[in-house]
Parts: sequence; structure tokens; C-alpha cells
Amino acid sequence: MQVKICGINDAASMQAAAAAGADLIGFVFFPPSPRAVTPAQAASIAAPGPAKVGLFVDPEDVLIEAVLAALPLDVIQLHGEESPARCAAIRARFGLPVMKALGIATAEDLAQLADYAPVVDRFLLDAKAPPGAPLPGGNAAPFDWTLMAGRAIRRPWLLAGGLTPHNVADAIRVSAAPGVDVSSGVERARGVKDAGLIAAFVDAARGAARSA
Repeated sequence: MQVKICGINDAASMQAAAAAGADLIGFVFFPPSPRAVTPAQAASIAAPGPAKVGLFVDPEDVLIEAVLAALPLDVIQLHGEESPARCAAIRARFGLPVMKALGIATAEDLAQLADYAPVVDRFLLDAKAPPGAPLPGGNAAPFDWTLMAGRAIRRPWLLAGGLTPHNVADAIRVSAAPGVDVSSGVERARGVKDAGLIAAFVDAARGAARSA
């Protein structure tokens, strides 16, 4: 069970995620997000421990280059409308694993997994943002977890969308997800992480995995 805490934007949250045993932490390089950081801010926050994921939305290469110049990343997360070809180009250009986020609302949305699987290293399956939403993710909304039950996916994947310490165990049980991602579900205010909620989320996810 891999656990990712996304939207880390201060040193205290970084320390809380590491202390809780998170496997991955996410830095958001998308200014409209209340969790966004600059490359310099991310570099100042980063600490040893969890793998570092950079979240980008339809990025130009120059932005990724700027981030990597300030902070070595372990994974590039693409959370926009990037095509399979664009994902492949970024993966080849920067030599890092690529995690593609896909918005899911119905079973039909899962058909796109086949197009991306050959060119990415893992998936993040998130609730599809509602029409007109300013953010592609982090909207505190789940999708129907039963869509994932019994489904074979050709790459490792994380379940996201509306997860909290209170529902993550059910989400894992229903979806059989091998990993989970949380952002707003461990915040005490929009964009402000809570150390207690981070610890509770990681504990709940690990407990669900042990009891599976």
C-alpha cells in the first residue's frame, strides 16, 4: 500500500508526512491551486524520506526544467490534458517516471487507460472535475469506487478524489487500490495541511491494507 500526501507547501507538513510514513509527497507547480509552490519554495521545504513528486498541469518543458534545476524529483505527475504522445515526450526528455492523472466519472472514462499504459509508469485515478472547475483535481469529490473492483490495470496506480482518514479504508476495500493519494482530505483549511489528519490518514490506509 503506497500512500501519497499531495499539496505539501510548508516545512511542517513535509515533516508530518515523513513522520507518518508517507511513501510519496506531492509539490504542486500549478499557480491557480491554493497549494501551489514555486521551485525555490519546494526546494526549501523538501526533506529526506518520501519520494518527491512534481505535479504539473499541461506544462511547457521550461517549467519542468526550472523545477528540476531547483529540486531533484523522483516522479513527474501530469494532471492536465496531456496526450499519450506528450507524456511519452516528457518521459523521454527528462528521464524520470511519469504518473498520469486521469479523471474518472463513468466506466467509459477507464477506456483511456489503454492509450496511456504503454507510455507512462503509473496512474493516478481521480474524480473527474466538474465542468468549469478551476482545478483538475483537489476538489474533495470521490468517484464510484466500485468501477475499479476486479479491474486489471497494466500499471501501478493510486486512487484519489475525496479521500479522508474516515473513508480511505472503505475506498481501499471497495476498489482494491494498491495505493492512495490525498490532498484536501488532510487539511484543516483550504491549502493548509493538518499533521494529525496526515497521520490518521496514513494509519487508516496501512490498517486497511493489513486487514485485506
